[in-house]
Amino acid sequence: MIEIMSALDSIDSFLFSISRAFCSPFAVFVQIQGCVICLLLAAGWAGAAYVRNRETRQMKKCMKDGNPFAFLSHDIHDLEHSTQVKLPGVTVVMPLKGFGEHNLHNWRTQLTSLYGGPLEFLFIVDSTEDPAYHAVSRLLLDFKDDVDARLIVAGPSTTCSQKVHNQLVGVEKMHKDSKYVLFLDDDVRLHPGSIGALTAEMIKNPEIFIQTGYPLDLPSGSLGSYCIYEYHMPCSMGFATGGRTFFLWGGCMMMHADDFRTDKHGVVTQLSDGGYSDDMTLAAIAGANKRLITSPPVAVFPHPLASDLTFSRYWNYLRKQTFVLESYTTYVNWIMNRALFSVHCYLSWGFVSPYIMAIFHVAAALRFQFKYNSAEEHVLNPNGLRLVGCLVICTVIELLSMWNLTRIEVRLCNMLSPEALPLSLSAYNWCLVFVAMVVDNFLYPISAIRSHFSQSINWSGIRYHLRNGKIHKIDRTMEKGKKFSDLAAKRLYGRKAQSKISILGTLSRSLANWRQPKKYDV
Repeated sequence: MIEIMSALDSIDSFLFSISRAFCSPFAVFVQIQGCVICLLLAAGWAGAAYVRNRETRQMKKCMKDGNPFAFLSHDIHDLEHSTQVKLPGVTVVMPLKGFGEHNLHNWRTQLTSLYGGPLEFLFIVDSTEDPAYHAVSRLLLDFKDDVDARLIVAGPSTTCSQKVHNQLVGVEKMHKDSKYVLFLDDDVRLHPGSIGALTAEMIKNPEIFIQTGYPLDLPSGSLGSYCIYEYHMPCSMGFATGGRTFFLWGGCMMMHADDFRTDKHGVVTQLSDGGYSDDMTLAAIAGANKRLITSPPVAVFPHPLASDLTFSRYWNYLRKQTFVLESYTTYVNWIMNRALFSVHCYLSWGFVSPYIMAIFHVAAALRFQFKYNSAEEHVLNPNGLRLVGCLVICTVIELLSMWNLTRIEVRLCNMLSPEALPLSLSAYNWCLVFVAMVVDNFLYPISAIRSHFSQSINWSGIRYHLRNGKIHKIDRTMEKGKKFSDLAAKRLYGRKAQSKISILGTLSRSLANWRQPKKYDV
């Protein structure tokens, strides 16, 4: 018993000394800095919520003024047949790898777009052995008389990532009359008017180099899925500008088709010459040539995460996200990536550190209440609990701001896809969101440092090795052993999925009297 009491006294002494040390000027600075980071995030999300909410108000106003198709266009006259037949051609390029539980529904939302101009879809796989090949083949049979869609086998990449290789094969095969090309990931769930909204912005402002959007993650309940949601949320404020942005998401990028035909700014050359990340490479090209990237307020897409997304797959996803900072095209691009690497790591651990200190402050206060009386207050510095109180208040403000942005984006997505089952905010567990915030920010610097020293990454069973910011070696020996992709839990040798009838198809047919979906005349 005496030994136990002695051990407890040693632990108490340690807790009190640590708590007092965390009240030093430097430690106070670290904790106040953490509070400031929370408030800055809250302010950023509040600004993003304002932009998204402005769009919902505009749509409601249009519907009140007699436009029931405001989810397609604010001006109902833009939906008249005489206007639709003048719309430019768009080619949608979708690089595929594997087949997961949400892919079939996502592809249907893309194929059943209510865009009135010439529209073709190119599904690109690396081989006929990919499960996506057979799934898409069956899907296209259902739409063979309604859409212009092709399934293309690109073959394995040799000088760049498989995704970039598939994209470049897609632009080579696109129709000669296409004015715009839209790159979509297979986990993007489009709204009926998404392609039309992106095209309208390109027509309105020909100076736009790339248009982009961003996903709204729908966590499945696992900690890994909430970590991915939390990872994306700080980035989302950079896409909710309603206009110019410096960020680019590879899951949705619309560009001028002629930029690829003429290799403008070297887009094809730089992507094919060791390109690992499509969005980072194109963003670097845009920055170097002072070209415009925009993100319209309606470009937010529901992104359901896999129901069995494990923490290990989240970790591999995080590794891929940090690994892109190791790829670069120019020295200036390398400097920018190093700066982003350093700032993100500093802010991540700057965010986590106050919570670690708060644990010691609270533990010391509890032991003090249990063991000492008020006459021995010198044992514990009361400023520790005051700092904890400030951190709690700032955290609550941050979570409320994140909740508000998510609420508004859920409502916007429901308005943009009236035919779909409505999304619900009640599915979010905000206790897990807080845990994910701490876990993700703690792991990010570890992942970034590991990526920096390894210079290699496993992406869907293919290992890429970088040298001087470009892919110099591709190892496919792991490909056959890989069962799952990362956040989508796609089975690379997957199970057969059953197709469901989309309500959007009914809506498309009901609008056929004023809209005529067209295929390209070959």
